[in-house]
Amino acid sequence: MGGKGEGGAEGRLRPVDLARAGGISTQQVRNYADAGVLPPAPRTPSGYRVFTAEHRRALLTYQALARGYGAATARSIMEAVHAGDVPRALMLVDAAHARIHEQRASLREVGEALEAVARQAPGHSELPRSRMRIGEVAAYVGVRTSALRVWEAAGLLAPEREKGTGYRRYGPAEVRDARMIGMLREGRYPLHQIRVILDGLRRTGSGEALRAAIAERQEALIRRSTAMLEGSGRLHDYLAARSG
Repeated sequence: MGGKGEGGAEGRLRPVDLARAGGISTQQVRNYADAGVLPPAPRTPSGYRVFTAEHRRALLTYQALARGYGAATARSIMEAVHAGDVPRALMLVDAAHARIHEQRASLREVGEALEAVARQAPGHSELPRSRMRIGEVAAYVGVRTSALRVWEAAGLLAPEREKGTGYRRYGPAEVRDARMIGMLREGRYPLHQIRVILDGLRRTGSGEALRAAIAERQEALIRRSTAMLEGSGRLHDYLAARSG
């Protein structure tokens, strides 16, 4: 940059200039500088940091990365870049893309399994015919007994209680629902969304709410992938500018 650049003489930028560019507070700018999200900034004799257009590019790159990769990963990527460890930064990018690929593959598998479970009537041969205790259901579903209690407290399960002992007893329908809840929780579905899915299955036998939830999750992964693509593009441009 030659002459007087944006933000002051000789292209200098004040913390408030970066704050405005990123839509954040000046304190957050200082925090990013201290954390290594921004490149090292020289200080004036009076102790004030001297920011430039490179710091603005770093800030916008970090924000773009954060939208796709998450704030923690974005911070680690930028810290690695500014520490001169570009291979580590790229490793973090690659690992994040691998994770979202695994999530997409897992969603497809879980979706197929859920469809199969949803089609099972309470008397289906694959479901236990006798009433099971909480420990048996937990082992069958692959969760802790505490998870079943949480789901019951949330109104997702309603096992019968033995007279006298008060022990929970789960019939085939409750076991089926517990399996579905477990799969949906593995797919990171919130309890309130699971309730809608179960209510639809119980009321009409329809899996439309289930299919809608899976489609919504797929759309979320697409949005995240798109944001990751934008962030990686910003990172490429930032690295090119630093090496140019």
